[in-house]
Amino acid sequence: MTTEELATALGMSAQSIRKRYSQTGSYFQLRPVKLPNRRLLWPADAVEQLINR
Repeated sequence: MTTEELATALGMSAQSIRKRYSQTGSYFQLRPVKLPNRRLLWPADAVEQLINR
């Protein structure tokens, strides 16, 4: 899922997710795959992983 899709599912802005990722290298221990076009792809079950923590 894209950063925008993750942000929508979590009810927050995509920039907040990008900021935390750039500061810590992850978003609450979730690490995305960085594509050649510099986009981030998050695991499909990222929302479930965050809720279950």
